[in-house]
Amino acid sequence: MPLIPEEPQIHESAQGPRATPASGRTAPTPRPVPGPRPAAPPRPGRPGPLRPTAPAQRTPRDATPAKPGPAGPAVPASAPASATPQIQLIPASAEGALDAAEEAVDLLLESGRAPGDVLVITTGEQHPWAAHELSFGEASYWAQHDAGDDVFYADAAVADRAASRSVVVVAVNGGPDTTAAAALPLALGRAGALLIVCGDPQQINSVLGAGV
Repeated sequence: MPLIPEEPQIHESAQGPRATPASGRTAPTPRPVPGPRPAAPPRPGRPGPLRPTAPAQRTPRDATPAKPGPAGPAVPASAPASATPQIQLIPASAEGALDAAEEAVDLLLESGRAPGDVLVITTGEQHPWAAHELSFGEASYWAQHDAGDDVFYADAAVADRAASRSVVVVAVNGGPDTTAAAALPLALGRAGALLIVCGDPQQINSVLGAGV
């Protein structure tokens, strides 16, 4: 069914703060607010990448193993999960889509999402972080993807190599219509819980409305 742009709804548990869009933005950028989660480390900024190292988890040496309790009712090996993630549409022009996506990622992290939960896909110009990391070679770039401990930015042309993540943000920031037509269904398949799409509502609805 076609999606109708609207104020984003609470998708997990609590509504976070609203922020006033920065001046100079081409279009309003409603900000999605996932539920609170444990505080996350900082993600790479636009001027240059930051690569935080997650602290190693340690187990106390004197920890005593828990004794098994009485057997409970049998639980199926795999419980059925929701096959389709929730979708949020943030209206934006092609020129403002990347900024809208950045605001969405900022709010996701501020509200407690782990950086490794988020994948950002661009259909037009590469995100500055991706362009910078690729300057060191594809091996280094994809090694960071495989580490899975930070926000990962990928061009739509190579997004099929990216693994699934809880949240996928798509910036429809230009490129041929065929690129968006291929990127949006791919992003939907990669998103475990939430898909956020920033771009022209008519174009997005024509793709997702026909493909979902």
